Amino acid sequence: MSDILSVSVGLGARSYDVLVGAGALRAAQPQLSALFPRGRAILVTDRTVAGLHLETVSNWLEGAGLRADPVVLEPGETTKSWDGLQHLVDTLLDRNIERSEAVIALGGGVIGDLTGFAASITKRGVDFVQIPTTLLAQVDSSVGGKTGINTAHGKNFVGTFHQPRLVIADADLLATLPPRERRAGYAEIVKAALIGDRPLFDRLEAAGADVLDGPALSEAVAAAIAFKAGIVAEDEREAGARALLNLGHTFGHAFEAEAPKDKIRHGEAVAAGLALAFAFSAHRGLCPAQDVERVRAHLRAAGLPDGPMALAHSDWDAERLIDRMRDDKKNRDGRIALVLARGIGDAFIDRDTDDTDLTRFLETQLK
Repeated sequence: MSDILSVSVGLGARSYDVLVGAGALRAAQPQLSALFPRGRAILVTDRTVAGLHLETVSNWLEGAGLRADPVVLEPGETTKSWDGLQHLVDTLLDRNIERSEAVIALGGGVIGDLTGFAASITKRGVDFVQIPTTLLAQVDSSVGGKTGINTAHGKNFVGTFHQPRLVIADADLLATLPPRERRAGYAEIVKAALIGDRPLFDRLEAAGADVLDGPALSEAVAAAIAFKAGIVAEDEREAGARALLNLGHTFGHAFEAEAPKDKIRHGEAVAAGLALAFAFSAHRGLCPAQDVERVRAHLRAAGLPDGPMALAHSDWDAERLIDRMRDDKKNRDGRIALVLARGIGDAFIDRDTDDTDLTRFLETQLK
């Protein structure tokens, strides 16, 4: 219990805790009874995660005096769709969920985003609990209340802000995570440091690849979550400062949209986007060149791409990437908005990007 790190997301009456570390599930048991007054817990997961963790989590719920009522969906982004949303909402209604009950999301970002969205609209809103099973979801998508589905227009273009009641980031659930997925999730920890926590980046840099295992990882997860929690408390609905959390994502989402299906991971695309955001900042005369090299060197040390040509797919076209970036949700008045940096730990939102200059810059990076 003493090894569990607790981070509070301060949103007044809707504040909640994020419990981080090995054994966080056990530590969370006392908080469950009020969330599941009927003695059952509807638990949404996918087939892959169910095979790995459903028995463990069901036994954990039983230890808290609750009966698990699982809903097992197909894995993958195709489930995070209009059809997937309708199926899940209908399933919750078929099981006669009441507004006093919470739903548990057990899985990665797809399950968390879909379940949170379904919870936000079912009977005009029920509570939900996040139990993320990937490092990416523990650090990023499970915290902050962004929910949604993908459409033909892009990822997460339909959704709501609906905060969870509790997030349980148990490091034991990461034991089955493949090394590639662990590295991809780490990109979001680096991102937090690069936005506004230079001392955290210094610690990550000093630890190198060792940070991906053991207590050091839980401490890094908690630090990144605490950083994000502060921004979410200040700007819950992304009207201002919260857009900083998209550092690397405008480039990264374009790579994801242009790459063949399942060729690259989200965290890998973000890592390449982080490198590009710093390189473009230096190109604009905003960021020291040595900071760009430090970022790229650390990404390489962690086994992550340090630019677009280091991704598993490297057949890119600058104009097509720019077209994808024009669809970004942060854009205003048809102008591409980027999160850039004056240095490590000093990111800012730039709405004065010149498309021609950006295109030429990208062309130099795609060789």
